[in-house]
Amino acid sequence: MLNKIFVSEVRVKILRIMLLNPGKDLHVRAIVRAVGSEINAVRRELENLVSIELLRRRQSSNRIYYSVNTSHPFFSDLISLVAKENELSLKLYKNIKNLGNVIYIMMSKSFLRGRKSSALDVDLFIVGDINNSILEKIIKEEESKIGREINYSVMSDEEFMSRKRTLDQFIVRLMFQGRTMLYGDEEKFCSIIQ
Repeated sequence: MLNKIFVSEVRVKILRIMLLNPGKDLHVRAIVRAVGSEINAVRRELENLVSIELLRRRQSSNRIYYSVNTSHPFFSDLISLVAKENELSLKLYKNIKNLGNVIYIMMSKSFLRGRKSSALDVDLFIVGDINNSILEKIIKEEESKIGREINYSVMSDEEFMSRKRTLDQFIVRLMFQGRTMLYGDEEKFCSIIQ
């Protein structure tokens, strides 16, 4: 199945649009505009994604709409792949050595999908001994590009481990929210005993 997913640039653009908008039915023409390719290429790729059941197709009068199948076995994995190519993720990777001793970087899936965060949400969580001035610069640049605030939190490894062991409410909420690990081992991130 993977060979049917990553063959073309048009398909990758469609995946970005559809995966980050899982609750939306998108009309073919809207997808064509967003992708910036000719309609036949877009239709061909949409049909390939429907054939592996990653997308669903429905017709309403003379219009055809597509939506992502969130129960597809690759849905979560594909969102993680898309997340690792977003601008903030790429900037963090590019500056990983300058950021300090980074152990984990986690991004919330709701942030990836463009939802506004509440005061209790954390869009980006980083564990390690971090150079805060470099991180703040990266965050401010991205906030000005996307036009909204990024709620982020940074913790040392010692504080993170201590708060995990005591089942701190903040950490427990992080463990249960939809997330994508951008850096570090997710299994270790979630385990209480290390």
